[in-house]
Amino acid sequence: MTPWIAIAVSVAAVLAGLIAGIILNNYVRRLQKDAAVRDADKIRSNAEREAEHYLRDARISAKGELIKMREECEAELKERRREQAGNEKRLAQREEALDRRTDALDAKLKNLEKQEKEIDLLRERLSGREQELSKSISRQIDELERISGFSRDEARTVLLEKLKDEVKNESGLIVRATLEEAKARSEREARRILTYAIQRYASDCTYERTTATIPLPNDEMKGRIIGREGRNIRAIEAATGVSILIDDTPEAVVISCFDPVRKEVARQLMERLISDGRIHPTRVEELAKKISKELEEELFQVGEAAVLETGITGVPPQIMKLLGRLKYRYSFSQNVLQHSLETAYFMGMIAAELGLDEKKAKRIGLFHDIGKAIDHEIEGPHAQIGADVLRKHNEAKDVIHAVAAHHGEVEPESLYDILIGACDTLSASRPGARSETTELYLKRLEQLESIAHEFSGVESCFALQAGREVRVMVVPEKVSEGEAQMLAKEICERIEKEMTYPGQIKVTIIRETRSVEYAK
Repeated sequence: MTPWIAIAVSVAAVLAGLIAGIILNNYVRRLQKDAAVRDADKIRSNAEREAEHYLRDARISAKGELIKMREECEAELKERRREQAGNEKRLAQREEALDRRTDALDAKLKNLEKQEKEIDLLRERLSGREQELSKSISRQIDELERISGFSRDEARTVLLEKLKDEVKNESGLIVRATLEEAKARSEREARRILTYAIQRYASDCTYERTTATIPLPNDEMKGRIIGREGRNIRAIEAATGVSILIDDTPEAVVISCFDPVRKEVARQLMERLISDGRIHPTRVEELAKKISKELEEELFQVGEAAVLETGITGVPPQIMKLLGRLKYRYSFSQNVLQHSLETAYFMGMIAAELGLDEKKAKRIGLFHDIGKAIDHEIEGPHAQIGADVLRKHNEAKDVIHAVAAHHGEVEPESLYDILIGACDTLSASRPGARSETTELYLKRLEQLESIAHEFSGVESCFALQAGREVRVMVVPEKVSEGEAQMLAKEICERIEKEMTYPGQIKVTIIRETRSVEYAK
């Protein structure tokens, strides 16, 4: 076989295969198409059967729901009909009740009209009787005026005076009984609390004087202190701001100054100059600056120690420094810093007994006299000065008000305001706390007796217990028992207003009636 024939045969075989494949592919596609048509017809018939089934179920369900809704609507309609019937029944009952009330009101109205007519008749009768009674009273008053010899105004004045005396006497008795009962209760409780506070605190008695007298080794030292043409003494006064008094007192000089701190600087300066022996202006200025610096540090330490001793916190350094200045401040020879510490302890103990804030009470007690540290520099009462100082350093408002009110210059607003006044007096009036000159003591006694003598009905009076008590003898015919209590209160008010004294003064009114007969 030739190559061309082989190629022709191959090509023919390929063509025959292609034709056979095409025919076979068409046949397969026809078979698949027929199967797909059969499947589609089957699916369509199944879907139609299911749709008919769902439609039948939906119709059955809708019919059931419709029947149910119809039943519910009928039930609701029946319920509304029952409610409407009930409402109509209630409305009918209310109409009947309103008709009955209307009938009752009509009856009452008729009764009231009848009563008004009767009242008008009674009013007319009473008016006539009142006129008759007024004429009768007028005739009786005229007859009484003729018999008594007093006119109507004069008789009214006499009756009012008598009634005033009776009311005053009875009110005095009531006031006395009430005060005695209140005093009995308050004194027992106050005595318990004060005794407890005093027993827990014990302090030394104060006898230190406020005068600064510097002893000298000899009279020659006076000349050296004065210096040539007085230059040394002028340098001392200029450096310290004090006055040096050199008189005929042998071997002593006196330092005078309103500022206790400057006076202390001058005292220490004088002592060091005397012990050193070198006295000249340059030395004076150097020592004055050194002592002032040392004293500033000491004042801060003293104030800090006082704060730590009382256990309070949050105190600014400026306040500590002012507290330290109180170490050299005295009142009636009582050290003000020691007095402030005593007051703080009393405040704390009494506040604890009364259920108050103990730390706040101690704070008020320690700060209450802080104004005395600078009262020689600022005008005004030391209580107000102290309150202003604390206000500048953002102290609590109730603490500031208590400091301002502890001498009664501001009205008290809290129990702390009253308590600080009592503790301040307690510290100042305890035995040995203060001292005063004989001249001031006698003057206070005379003033006490003179105030009591100025009241009417006072026969005599006597100051007792170093001016702590004044006993007033009254004339019993002029002062009744009730008026005696009012007289004691008035004398106390005059003493509080016109006198300055530590502690308290007791006023005792003695009204004594004596009946004397002689057996013969």
